Amino acid sequence: MIEALRNALRLPDLRRRLFYTLLLLVIFRAAAHVPVPGIDQEALRRLLQGTSGAAQLVNLLDMLSGGAVANYSILANGVYPYINASIILQLLVPVIPSLQRMVEEEGEAGQRKLNQWTYYITIPLAALQAWGQAQLFTQAAGGTPILPRFGFHRPEYILPTISVLVAMTAGTMFAIWLGDLISEQGIGNGLSLIIFGGIVARAPINIARIYTTDGWLGIFFFAIITALTVFVIVYVQEGQRRIPVQYGKRVRGRRMYAGGSTYIPLRVNTAGMIPLIFAQSILTFPAVIAQFFAGSENPNVAEAARNIMNFFSGATREWYTTLLYGLLYFFAVVGFTYFYTFVLIEQQNLADTLRKQGGSIPGVRPGKRTEEYINKVYQRITLAGALFLGGVAVLPFITQLMMNTRVLIITSAGLLIVVGVVVDTMRQLEAQLLMRHYEGFIKK
Repeated sequence: MIEALRNALRLPDLRRRLFYTLLLLVIFRAAAHVPVPGIDQEALRRLLQGTSGAAQLVNLLDMLSGGAVANYSILANGVYPYINASIILQLLVPVIPSLQRMVEEEGEAGQRKLNQWTYYITIPLAALQAWGQAQLFTQAAGGTPILPRFGFHRPEYILPTISVLVAMTAGTMFAIWLGDLISEQGIGNGLSLIIFGGIVARAPINIARIYTTDGWLGIFFFAIITALTVFVIVYVQEGQRRIPVQYGKRVRGRRMYAGGSTYIPLRVNTAGMIPLIFAQSILTFPAVIAQFFAGSENPNVAEAARNIMNFFSGATREWYTTLLYGLLYFFAVVGFTYFYTFVLIEQQNLADTLRKQGGSIPGVRPGKRTEEYINKVYQRITLAGALFLGGVAVLPFITQLMMNTRVLIITSAGLLIVVGVVVDTMRQLEAQLLMRHYEGFIKK
């Protein structure tokens, strides 16, 4: 990996792409420190330092945004509205026949339309997320509101409220635009690198927190955990089951093409980290809803709401509630892994693709039998991938049970993103080097 990076820096074009990518990431991190208009920084600081369920929920959102929520930045939404819009459309494609026909029949043009619709859906999702986040912070702050002039209940608050929503929506679109620029003119997947930058930026803060509570021994222990987690992630992420495929002789026009054999690589973790996002979103939803009832005049309702917030935001300290929440999170991740994997399988339609291309799996009849065989193989290997993702998700809870802390240098879910982004970026870098090597060879 280091040798590939060194070779890339020797080539002017690749060096320009690498520095261009680094510059855009620096711009993104700088924009993450620009607060929304009208924010009360002192009230925000008190909220983040609190130990209530609301404070834990806000700190969780801060971790997912890469630290932008701690400043209540215009980038506090991150690129997650775009990711949510992409997931929604991916789930709708197999359900709506017209969308499925557009993707299958129009090819690249259909995919461009789908991407365009994703941007259209992102804008209202970003505005809704900005509104919900502002309401959550207002309720969580208790006595002192973080946004003193937010809401449509008073005429003089309308313009400040619109400015906050527009600023946060524009921040999301700005982050997506930076990601697209990286994908087009830099190296790597832009949106993944944007999320990567936010996660890595939290590492120094987490190291300082570990040093404060556990000293150098704690840093050494968590460095070992991080290294082992990275090793397991790389091992499982690169794991695949290869299904052999045989192609018969084909006649096209006046030419006959000889048959051949290849394989279909079925990945152990086809779903990536989408199940973690799904499970985290579902589990934090009850805490977000309960937040609105925490200030109820009825003491029983208020107490029940606070208990729900403490449980579903992970703020509880008792070992049995931590264990229960960890198990709930684990099984949610496993379930979503199976769900999302088979949604992707349905979209790929490998059996029909093989039939059209004249390929077959040895010993398996084409058509329905091939589809059943591929699904059966996926069911077996997805079990390993689902258990792996579930283990990655609950690693912070395991450390809390062992050491009464859930602070990691980089969270296990964050490590999954970081490792995936680094591996994908290095693959693209090596592909660029290989292409230029062959170009030089041809010119000679």
